[in-house]
Amino acid sequence: MSSISLFSNTTLTPAFILLFFTGALLIGMSKAGLSGLGVAFVPLLALVFGAKESTGVVLPMLVAADIMAVSYYHRHAVWKHILRVLPWAAAGIIVALIIGNLINNNQFRVILISIVWIMLLLTLINDTIVKKKEDKIPENHLFASVMGFVGGFATMIGNSAGPVFTMYFLAMRLPKKEYVGTNAWLFLLLNAGKMPLQILVWKNITLPSLATSLISVPVIALGIYVGIKIVNLLPEKVYRYFIIIATLLTTVLLFL
Repeated sequence: MSSISLFSNTTLTPAFILLFFTGALLIGMSKAGLSGLGVAFVPLLALVFGAKESTGVVLPMLVAADIMAVSYYHRHAVWKHILRVLPWAAAGIIVALIIGNLINNNQFRVILISIVWIMLLLTLINDTIVKKKEDKIPENHLFASVMGFVGGFATMIGNSAGPVFTMYFLAMRLPKKEYVGTNAWLFLLLNAGKMPLQILVWKNITLPSLATSLISVPVIALGIYVGIKIVNLLPEKVYRYFIIIATLLTTVLLFL
């Protein structure tokens, strides 16, 4: 079901509207520094719009959230790390763009689910292994190229590259504010670059879908505000593992 028919359909249920705004809230919270929430909105919004169609609605939402995040954290970006990974991420985006244009929606859904699960696995690895053995992560160009390519592919297919770039920036030993600022700028560049590709090639961003995305902007802003507050109040693991479990459950629903 496309975003056009969904939001103009009189049979649209309150549950779907709730899922949509919950996804928007999670997008805002993830951009505020709650990186564990960055994967959860992908299957949630895919349930509402369909796998490939959802990327067309989500992407403008992400760009809006990236702009808000950059405006708050812009002074803390470390550009040498962005420039090192950006060309490889662009290559991953192009490969994913070609593949996404050749497969049907069911195949796209399987790839999206697989990527989300892989990203969740990387999140777990990051939480349990990487943070305990940071010295084991290679800080070299090969590592940057692999992480950049995989992250670019994941962000194009499923908007779920957060865990990949989290591991990359951890390898760069970035302090918290520099990590959030650098991450915000990288995703703004990637997501803004994906916009014309999805408009012209996948054709899943239209004026009606943009209108749907715009509806979510106040909720995204609320999510960023709430996310900043939560960062200062709760230990990360409390909500990260909850989101991992919730995301696994929603990806299972995508098979139905």
